[in-house]
Amino acid sequence: MKDLYIGLMSGTSADGIDAALVDFSGTQPVVMETHYSPYPQTLREKILALSQKGEDEIQRLGELDIILGKAFAQTANHLLQKQSFSASSIKAIGSHGQTIRHHPPRFTIQIGDPNTIAVETGITTVADFRRKDIALGGQGAPLVPAFHQYLFASNDKNRVIVNIGGMSNITLLPKQYEGPIIGFDPGPGNVLMDAWIHLHRKELHDKEGAWGAQGKVESTLLANMLTDPYFHLSPPKSTGREYFNLEWLKKQLQEKKFSPVNVQTTLVELTAQSIIHACTQSMNHGEMLICGGGAYNTFLMSRLRELAKPHFTVDSTQKYGIAPNWIEAIAFAWLARQTLLGKPGNLPSVTGARLSSVLGGVYYSSNSR
Repeated sequence: MKDLYIGLMSGTSADGIDAALVDFSGTQPVVMETHYSPYPQTLREKILALSQKGEDEIQRLGELDIILGKAFAQTANHLLQKQSFSASSIKAIGSHGQTIRHHPPRFTIQIGDPNTIAVETGITTVADFRRKDIALGGQGAPLVPAFHQYLFASNDKNRVIVNIGGMSNITLLPKQYEGPIIGFDPGPGNVLMDAWIHLHRKELHDKEGAWGAQGKVESTLLANMLTDPYFHLSPPKSTGREYFNLEWLKKQLQEKKFSPVNVQTTLVELTAQSIIHACTQSMNHGEMLICGGGAYNTFLMSRLRELAKPHFTVDSTQKYGIAPNWIEAIAFAWLARQTLLGKPGNLPSVTGARLSSVLGGVYYSSNSR
């Protein structure tokens, strides 16, 4: 009998919703179907505006919470239609929601009303995963390392799982019995590269890193950026676009006239160096697997491979049959399953929480009894 869950994910890039229908009945999860719903530009602008301080925030938050709840529900319904699955065959939806503020250890906010998702899909929905970890003294992030452990931990080799979305986050999985699992956000992933190319070329992202590959690294700019205190904090730590954003970048530029393409190249190097430095500080060799949108940036991947020598080999998660852009959606399907089974979803060694705990709130559909 199939054990079906849906995972819904929208990350700090705020470009759209990833949905994965996953069967957990076997020893390894099987992805039955996937679907991606891009955000219309007007909706993306509303999300990004709400991630910064502004007027009438509560009203805008309340309205956007419902709009995103309907968008998440519609994405889940489209996913089911692609394979003609009924809502009654799905145990639950795990919805990450859309982060609009992340200020650990004080608070974190993800919106996309789970009540709306449950009602409009007819499927029990699990959401609000991060705040329990915050309440336990943790960062509330990253949460995916527990899933990385479940899926990728190996008895005979060290592995590092690197997710490069808007921010980058890493999970260090030492081979059996050789140490605790560590995970944290090294710093920006795609967020600065995306903001810079949009400012100068009106493109949402640098496809395959083609523009960044044309320039050269501005060493003084890179060195200046790497002095930011965040890069020198010890884990546990996590961050978001509230910290690393276009205004942060403009302050680093200090009104100096760098070539725009060279700035893009330097931002690629910032992401690559911060990831590799963070990994080698805690693990001296192993296999590095990249997931998230950054795995499709050919230039970034080439820099990671070069910088990782001789410590790590670098591949994408596709090496093990899972497309890099679906890992996090699958993870939130798994987290929903953990919640319904009454099992922990966080790793205190990663987030800094006092203890591991069942995460999230359960929102029953109108069809539940």
